[in-house]
Amino acid sequence: MTVSAQAPQLLLLLGGLATPFIAGRPRDVLLLLLAGLALLGALTLPEGGFGRIVLLGHELTLLRVDGLSRIFGIIFTLNACAALLYAFGQDDGRQSGPAMFYVAAALGAVFAGDLITLYVCWEVMAVASTFLILARRTDTAQKAAMRYVLIHLLGGLVLLLGVALHIRATGSVAFTALAERTPAAWLMLAGVLINAAAVPLSSWLSDAYPEATAAGGVFLSAYTTKTAVYALLRAFPGWEVLVPLGAAMVLYGVVYALFENDMRRILAYSIINQVGFMVLAVGLGTAAALNGAAAHAFCHILYKSLLWMSAGAVLTMTGKSRFTELGGLWRRMPWTMALGVVGALAFMGAPGTAAFVSKSLIIQAAADAHLAWAWLVLEVSSAAVFLQAGMKYPYFVFFDRDSGLTPREAGRPMLLAMGLLAALCIGLGLAPGPVLSLMPFPMEPHAPFSASKIVGQTQLLAFGGLAFFLLLPLLRAARTVSLEPDWFYRKGAALLLRLLDAGLNGLNAACARRAAAVLERLAALFADLPERLAASGARLAGRLAGRPRETREADADLARRSLAASAVPVGVSLLLIIFGLAALLAVVSAMPQR
Repeated sequence: MTVSAQAPQLLLLLGGLATPFIAGRPRDVLLLLLAGLALLGALTLPEGGFGRIVLLGHELTLLRVDGLSRIFGIIFTLNACAALLYAFGQDDGRQSGPAMFYVAAALGAVFAGDLITLYVCWEVMAVASTFLILARRTDTAQKAAMRYVLIHLLGGLVLLLGVALHIRATGSVAFTALAERTPAAWLMLAGVLINAAAVPLSSWLSDAYPEATAAGGVFLSAYTTKTAVYALLRAFPGWEVLVPLGAAMVLYGVVYALFENDMRRILAYSIINQVGFMVLAVGLGTAAALNGAAAHAFCHILYKSLLWMSAGAVLTMTGKSRFTELGGLWRRMPWTMALGVVGALAFMGAPGTAAFVSKSLIIQAAADAHLAWAWLVLEVSSAAVFLQAGMKYPYFVFFDRDSGLTPREAGRPMLLAMGLLAALCIGLGLAPGPVLSLMPFPMEPHAPFSASKIVGQTQLLAFGGLAFFLLLPLLRAARTVSLEPDWFYRKGAALLLRLLDAGLNGLNAACARRAAAVLERLAALFADLPERLAASGARLAGRLAGRPRETREADADLARRSLAASAVPVGVSLLLIIFGLAALLAVVSAMPQR
């Protein structure tokens, strides 16, 4: 078997193509087997470029394996295994095929060695992921899916425009770091940032992800934003604009999550918060920061998928998603609660969990870059996340007052998938060697378990826990609706449309009225112009003849009535025409000849 045939994306693509022809348990077994083989391929593929083809005079590299693509390929395929195990036995053909195409496209983007392959995979991701939202088959999900696909197709078009301009200017399709800040590079950056849910275009994530199915949310939480982080690491390391942009995402996710009432929407906001850590780290551009971004993407997929699985299990068993409708479930769903708490601890970056290692890399990189304000934002966020998904999600769902719900515990496949991710969160937190060995950029050895880091993070978490219980009356879930930035450009666009409608159409109407008035006057003028001219001629003739005024008016009235009744001799009109033509010929003949 050739190296190209072992490509993880190819294996999952074959799985997606096979889903319409296989149903039930055989399909679940096949997809899980293919995901396992894809993980094996991501672990064992040799480094280099494979699957080269020529298209329109450009050499495309469909499979480029190096340290950066490998770490993302491993976590993408590992998460696919866990997500497919989570969905095992649900027998939902509406999402199995799209999920496989979605993950295959994400892997295709990660292993792409050229910009054209990247773009094609980018668009397949957008379309396939939309079906994971539509699969829930509710009116809200359909509307969210339409908004979701529109914003992602817009991002794809911006990316395509940048790629086209870049190829035209350089003649190269290589997907490598872009050192020059050209208009093409800025357009590509904008297209990537839309998929990263960068502020102010973040609302698509919190709008769409909570409307997906339980399993669909697990897939969605892992791939789109992390593929964007990969693209930033590959093409835009050290772009300083990403530092404040990442900080804005960090704060945005924290603030909106604090006031959210929906358990899956709060997890969506926390994705924006954590991706902000990665975007900021890419902007720092040092080896430690870039490794921190890659490591945090790896760890984030583990604990965020675990949290989405936990929330999905609650949604599946209760049919409820709002905090105001949940509570006291720890008695009925103890395993789901325990595994969800592990995900929450990892999300907070508690010592002994995987996120503690990756977050400390990014925070230390900000300190080493002497960016005190960025370091402060990251530290404050690390404490603030305790208040949102860290405490708010497990407390209001599993503890707090009893809601009276009596659900069963989640099914065995769901628990096994959550158990796998929880074990990885703790195992890689206690022994981070496997993750640190995958770091794609050479750097000094990192010591995450120094006493200062452990004590400092523990103090932050303790402060966050104290603040949570002191502010519990204010943080208690309520039926709230958050006003997000998309409200302004959606309402602004509608207002602009109304202003243009009133302004331009009003101008058209005013011009039409003016033109109609002028035409009416001209019509009135020319309607009786011959009669008035005849009357004026009669008056002038009478004046020259010395006739009295009364006689002149009588002659004028006779001339007007005669012309109106067509009583004027034809010979007079013919004579006037002949004299007119003769005068015109005389003028032309008198003109000098050249």
